Amino acid sequence: MMHKKYSFRQSISFEELLRDDEYILIVDDDLMIREPLAEFLEESGFKVCEAEDAETLRHVLESKHVGLVLLDIGLPDADGSSLIPELLAGYPGTAIIMLSGVADLHVAIECIRNGADDYLAKPVKFNEILIVVKKVLERRCLVFDNMQHQEELEQANFRFKLLHQLSLKINSVHLTTSELDKVLYAILVGITANEGLRFNRAFLALFDDDDVLCGRLAIGPSCREEATRIWTELQGVEVNFLDMVESMHACTDRDAAVRGIVERLHIPVDDVGHLLIRSAMERKSYLVQGGKAEVEVPLDLLNLLDQQDFVVVPLFSSRRPLGVIIADNYVMQNPILPGDVKMLELFASQVSLAIEHSKLHLEMRSKIIQLEAVTHELDKNKDLLVEAERFSALGQMAAQMVHVLRNPITSIGGVCRILSRKIDGEEWGRYLDVMIKETGRLEGTLSDLFDFVSRAEPQKTLAPLYPVLQKTLMLVQPTMLKQGVEWELDVDEANPMVNMDVRQVRQMFLHIVRNSLDAMEGVGGTLTITGRLQGEQVCVSVKDTGFGMSDANIDRAKEPFFTTKTYGSGMGLTMVERIVGSHDGTFILKRSDQGVEALVTLPVVSESP
Repeated sequence: MMHKKYSFRQSISFEELLRDDEYILIVDDDLMIREPLAEFLEESGFKVCEAEDAETLRHVLESKHVGLVLLDIGLPDADGSSLIPELLAGYPGTAIIMLSGVADLHVAIECIRNGADDYLAKPVKFNEILIVVKKVLERRCLVFDNMQHQEELEQANFRFKLLHQLSLKINSVHLTTSELDKVLYAILVGITANEGLRFNRAFLALFDDDDVLCGRLAIGPSCREEATRIWTELQGVEVNFLDMVESMHACTDRDAAVRGIVERLHIPVDDVGHLLIRSAMERKSYLVQGGKAEVEVPLDLLNLLDQQDFVVVPLFSSRRPLGVIIADNYVMQNPILPGDVKMLELFASQVSLAIEHSKLHLEMRSKIIQLEAVTHELDKNKDLLVEAERFSALGQMAAQMVHVLRNPITSIGGVCRILSRKIDGEEWGRYLDVMIKETGRLEGTLSDLFDFVSRAEPQKTLAPLYPVLQKTLMLVQPTMLKQGVEWELDVDEANPMVNMDVRQVRQMFLHIVRNSLDAMEGVGGTLTITGRLQGEQVCVSVKDTGFGMSDANIDRAKEPFFTTKTYGSGMGLTMVERIVGSHDGTFILKRSDQGVEALVTLPVVSESP
């Protein structure tokens, strides 16, 4: 609860003991005591409310601001002394005077220990009650004053710590960072600080990228009266530079006048006759007195500043003009002496250096970012070239292998199949079965190589996806039965339409399913295939319970010719990624709780109405 600050004199009126919205609450079940006492206190200048029991007491406390409670010990529904901890916990700013019909010293001491401010034994004269009420309320006001003073001390301590941190920040800004606005703010504080150059107001304008001199920041009071009060307070106490930083920052936040002035400063560089442009381009300071200087002073500038005496100092580096600083004594109307101008020029030379360093730092950061982007692009293009050369070499090698090996392998496989039908010997049959199986593996590898090299463009048509998935599973059903693999197909009722090459998509799903079956060879398991429509995409998940893959192998699984199998070309998942990519989809491999999960996402095409 916030309380007003009480200012004590030799004598204090009753009206000042409580806030305007605060009441004295009389809690007594005896109406003959309660009503006359309430009337007496109201005649003494207090606002009074009443309660006959503890329940009513609680309702009143919830609905009104109560500063003091006159609490009878013997209430019909509670022991008044037992209510003291409840009142102090719920309403800590409320004073309590206990009333009792029995003059018992032990009870009085117990009430005071529990937190009551005083204790009165009935019957008691109203004038005596008034004296105790005044004493308790005065003590309450003193407590509030002490609390407020404590709060002010804590705020001052916090402010000191904040200013210490700010000083460290400003030092780091000047030396190392590109936070230009903070640098500029520190500049203006230094110009206006009592321990700095002591100007009343300071405006800073800088050239932008379009060579227009634009107002950037300003520090100064919004009116002469407010400014006089601020500066009088600052001169009346010993404040250092950091105190001024905090004060001026607060002033800047609410000073619409100086912000309005600096926001209207907008002068193109080709206005060479303007005082501010001449100062910046000629790198020369100008002292304006009585609205006049050695060169013409624009009337609009005098009207904007509402000041006849001010100084303009240029900011510049060896490479370029940076802007100007305008300073005046708008409040105190102290004359600006030549020594003040020299000091401002000396300060401006240092701040110009800080601004230039900040600009150079920003330019360097920009160049570094550009170089990093170019380097990244070069690295990316280099990787693409290396990959292109790699695939080109692989393609040439694969094409030669397919051309040289396909016909002999096919002939060997065909002859073995013919011999297996003509030879009755069991031993020779086993040998021929091995040859047939291995030539089949070689034929599959050559087929994968051929598909990889051919890079056939997909012949896309609009077709439902789930039937393609179902037909793929039918192709591998004998293999699943042979390996003891159970399978589950779970697709949603919607049958998404996909613009696809049906043959390639079936081949893609076949590679994924075969990969999963190979992972469960000899151990059995479960193959789970799910299909879900997700917005404008359909996501198909193929999950196995096989021996799984390490994270390192999953990262390389889609590379050409990489395989963890004893037999295999290592082209299956590479083909999957190529086919999915040619259909504008995504293909992800990840480890699941058991085995590996393959996720294929393809865009869905809405059917025409």
